[in-house]
Amino acid sequence: MKHEIDAQWMGKMQFNALVNGHTIIMDAPERVGGEDNGPIPKPFVLTALSGCTGMDVIALLRKQGKELQELNLKVSGEISKQQPIEYVAAHLVYEMKGNEEDKQAAFDAVMTSQEKICGVSSMLKKIMPVTWQIIYNGIEIFSNIPTATNTLN
Repeated sequence: MKHEIDAQWMGKMQFNALVNGHTIIMDAPERVGGEDNGPIPKPFVLTALSGCTGMDVIALLRKQGKELQELNLKVSGEISKQQPIEYVAAHLVYEMKGNEEDKQAAFDAVMTSQEKICGVSSMLKKIMPVTWQIIYNGIEIFSNIPTATNTLN
């Protein structure tokens, strides 16, 4: 089995990709010859990461008969300073709202996604650090961001 997409050049810098029957528009800003009709391609990697792990978390909780009131994911990708411009690290923030008694299940769902089942995260971890924080009902309950070391002399 394999995934396939078709991407068609639409003129200037725009490409339309057909993904499972859905059209995704990619374009560049006007300053580089595009018309800004859609996002540039690179952030779709971060988008895929958010969707993959977010769907994992919802599915895992539903299997246990639990529902979140909210799940928002913020994903940032640190960009290299030289060509080729690429992500050198990614960080996710899971902002969750739900019943207090479901906090452990939500934590476990995130950890299962990140450590066992999210294919996008697994692929990205082979090439760069992927870190995450979990905020449940406004309180951080997990973070694996390495602590900053003092580099001052």
